[in-house]
Amino acid sequence: MTTTFHTIEADGVNVFYREAGPADAPVVLLLHGFPSSSHMYRNLIPLLATKYKVIAPDLPGFGFTSVPAGRNYVYTFDNLTATLDALVQKLKLEKYALYAFDYGAPTGFRLAAAHPERVTAVISQNGNAYLEGLGEAWGPTRQFWAEPTEENRATMRNFLSLEATKWQYQQGVAYPDSVAPETYHLDAALLDRPGNRDIQLDLILDYANNLTQYPAFQKFFRDTKLPTLVIWGKNDPFFIPPGAEAFKRDNPNAEVIFLDTGHFAVETHGAEIAAEMHKLLERALA
Repeated sequence: MTTTFHTIEADGVNVFYREAGPADAPVVLLLHGFPSSSHMYRNLIPLLATKYKVIAPDLPGFGFTSVPAGRNYVYTFDNLTATLDALVQKLKLEKYALYAFDYGAPTGFRLAAAHPERVTAVISQNGNAYLEGLGEAWGPTRQFWAEPTEENRATMRNFLSLEATKWQYQQGVAYPDSVAPETYHLDAALLDRPGNRDIQLDLILDYANNLTQYPAFQKFFRDTKLPTLVIWGKNDPFFIPPGAEAFKRDNPNAEVIFLDTGHFAVETHGAEIAAEMHKLLERALA
């Protein structure tokens, strides 16, 4: 299936998104994480678009979405969610299955908790919603949250380098050279745009507020008990396996699958993820 590329104004933001699949098919909404964009789904989209309408936006601060200077945008996860909600309404996506990865989890789960009637199924690919899912790699970030000094902010800048981005893609992958180099090079190039590093540091600092939202996300899982696939790169240093297993606490019907890979599981196991998604969506939308 051919993927097309679009930009639309939503919430005063020029939101870039990828689209593929039949116009009248059930919708799958793919939400990317840090420091990536909808580009991370370039291989997954065609595998889903045989049966589903797939929408994959770039969140503000990422990819090819642009925010006019006059918008005076404040980069928080609440505001990313507000922009995502505006996009969903602009595209008239009344129902959708939600794929949440990394930063896509706190934005997508906020939106789902606010509008549970829209969501038909949940796919969490290393998309955390539980405190026990936060690995030791969060140590420096926790220090930044506790003491957001200029010194600690400067320390976090090292996390925005090409080397750190490459590490995120390759860590925990059995064959690191199987990860396409354009992934981390594109992410790093976009991180290097003027002003973008400060945007990312603002979001890293605001990430602490996502932890306070976990009970609301868990209530959404518990109240709706939607068909749920938790498919996890088990070697992810940031979001560790107990975070995946915890989904079953609130939704005993959630299916938890571990893959022998790292954070960006879709880079190495896209076909497996797509196959499991097709099984879930067939049940959810029957």
